[in-house]
Amino acid sequence: MDLEQLQRIVLGVIQQPLTSSEGMRKRTLDGRPVKKIVDEVIKPNDRLTSFERLEIYNRVYWFRLLSSLMEDFPGLRAIIGERKFEKLAVSYLTDRPSESFTLRNLGARLEPWLRQHPEFTPKVPRLALDMVRLEWADIDVFDQAELPKLTADDLRSLGEDPIFHFQPYLRLLDLAYPVDELLLSIRHGEEQESDIASNVVLERAQKSPGPRLRLPKREKVYLAVHRQEEETVYFKRLEPDAFALLCALQQGKTLSQAIEESVNWTHGKVENITGQLHDWFANWSSLGWFCKPSAE
Repeated sequence: MDLEQLQRIVLGVIQQPLTSSEGMRKRTLDGRPVKKIVDEVIKPNDRLTSFERLEIYNRVYWFRLLSSLMEDFPGLRAIIGERKFEKLAVSYLTDRPSESFTLRNLGARLEPWLRQHPEFTPKVPRLALDMVRLEWADIDVFDQAELPKLTADDLRSLGEDPIFHFQPYLRLLDLAYPVDELLLSIRHGEEQESDIASNVVLERAQKSPGPRLRLPKREKVYLAVHRQEEETVYFKRLEPDAFALLCALQQGKTLSQAIEESVNWTHGKVENITGQLHDWFANWSSLGWFCKPSAE
């Protein structure tokens, strides 16, 4: 057995979800006896059996990943509750185990997975999806690249019907619920709970339940998630026609095509959009959303 084979066997075991008592399973999900697998690749020592030695890594693996998801998705956790969130997280990580060297990407596939598994959010499917989309956008935007910004002189030289290029850190979200306000409220509440340790999953600290979260009513929200000051992510609400215009421009449409798409999407008037273009572009430019085309 070479090193790669050993690593694959060990990884396959430690990625098996824990039992309800937070121990290593006696059998894998496909029915194979774990002790037999472990005894073939791990030696015991004078204190621990082969099973017990690998169980340490199995537990640490799950505690760390669950803790990371809890930190990344406090909004979803607050909406569905701690216990339901943990069940959701275990199922998600079992179906979509980590394939990245960094925990940053752990929730990258949560939205499409949740769309396929609405049973984990039966009473609030769209609210939960909107929150996951926002929380992942927040994570994704935080460390995206920043390209050279478009200057005022650059804007004037783009021509009569330009194509605009946007910073990689801009995300546009069409939401059915005001999850931006809800997430900020949840984060503010968590900041007040300074007694919560970062290893909350590992310690399983028992807390008295706080006040029940008041869920928002449906409300269309068009949101830009963007970054400023290098490490600060902001949420900016947009008017429907401005949102439609930005979406079309971000897809590579010319300005005239984007205006047409915005009019068709909102059923508004061309004059209403063209009359606001100057103010919109002045604001978006001041936020640094436009960038120079990349060398590619």
